[in-house]
Amino acid sequence: MSSSSPALKPDVELSLTLSPSPTKPARIEAINKSEERGLRLIQLLLKCANHTSSGNLHRADACLRHISPLASVTGDSMQRLAAQFAYALASRLVKRWPGLFKALTNRSLQLSNHEMDPSWALFSQAFPYLRFVHAIIAQTLVRAMSAERVIHVVDLGTGDPNFWVPLIQSFSLMAQTRGPPQLKITCVNSNKVLLEKLGLRLVKEAEGLDIPFQFNPVNVSLKELTIDMLKVRSGEALAFVSILNLHVLLAEDDRVDAHFGPNKGNKVKDCKQMGQFLAMVRSMSPKLFFLVEQEADHNSDRLVDRFVEGLHYYSAMFDSLDVNCVSLSCEGRLGIEEMFGREIVDIVACEGLEREERHERYARWIVRFVGAGFKPAHMWCDAKQIIEACGKDGYKIMNDKSSLMICWHERPLYAVSAWIS
Repeated sequence: MSSSSPALKPDVELSLTLSPSPTKPARIEAINKSEERGLRLIQLLLKCANHTSSGNLHRADACLRHISPLASVTGDSMQRLAAQFAYALASRLVKRWPGLFKALTNRSLQLSNHEMDPSWALFSQAFPYLRFVHAIIAQTLVRAMSAERVIHVVDLGTGDPNFWVPLIQSFSLMAQTRGPPQLKITCVNSNKVLLEKLGLRLVKEAEGLDIPFQFNPVNVSLKELTIDMLKVRSGEALAFVSILNLHVLLAEDDRVDAHFGPNKGNKVKDCKQMGQFLAMVRSMSPKLFFLVEQEADHNSDRLVDRFVEGLHYYSAMFDSLDVNCVSLSCEGRLGIEEMFGREIVDIVACEGLEREERHERYARWIVRFVGAGFKPAHMWCDAKQIIEACGKDGYKIMNDKSSLMICWHERPLYAVSAWIS
């Protein structure tokens, strides 16, 4: 990448929303100060991203020194967001000295390989996003499989009992007319203990409902998955479910392109690993493939592009945190924001194979799936009923082309789609 970055448009800097605040007369001055601080933080962050991208360490450091007293992990949504992005920029700068970076991060809190990330569990409870996703997939899947007697569903990396337990219960209702189907769930996950706990819980649930059930744990990452591990048998009605995981297969050694390659704009980048994976899945002739991904573009070669897109996306997430996390403790909210912070660090500080949070908009996934021979499938769901069941204001489920967009105040955050081979 050249040492000079194109100037950012002013409207990009000003279009991020700040947290709504009360408008009582006594607080007007405080509100104005908060808004001024928020705009100042956005300007400093964007300036720092440009200096970081061009390798100007001294100016990037100067920006961070100005950001530090304004940002805070306990402040308003813009302050908390700025703290996460400032940390990500600092991490990218320090990575220029691998020994120093490793020494500083060795003592950082690492996720245990014995449980599901507790912050993920809190996120699932506090936000309706995943409940919307689970309801949409379950309603479509049960309806599509209603005439099948042998059903095999493959979980590509989630391992979330909050999805699988209700799904088994939904399949049990099919027993009222034709008897229960034979159900097999294959879960692909690199966390062995998570697989063991999930398997025990699902087997117990199926036994209680008197459903013929088989659990097939596959203790590998998506990158290591082979067709033989899935144990697909002739006669099975096969479905795949990927919830916020498939983008990791877009990781490739593109560091040269990031520094010296041309700006490809909106062109969909070829990815051999993703192409091979989709070809493998299609060769098994699944009845459905459910894809859920962040509706954001964090897979640009250029750091500044990813940074601006990240500010837009995560500002909406942090704003919705303020509304939905009233009942959470300060520690709980901080845990969720640190979970987002790890994604932000990956997007901002990492390059090449190390950068895995390569979120892409649904329009690009269409190109990838259609190119692999898939066709969009219709999804059956009652969006109004799903939203009312969660009792949350400010959320919408909107039809967009062949997908369903889960939105926060008109801002699409997650795209849900179904595909047939």
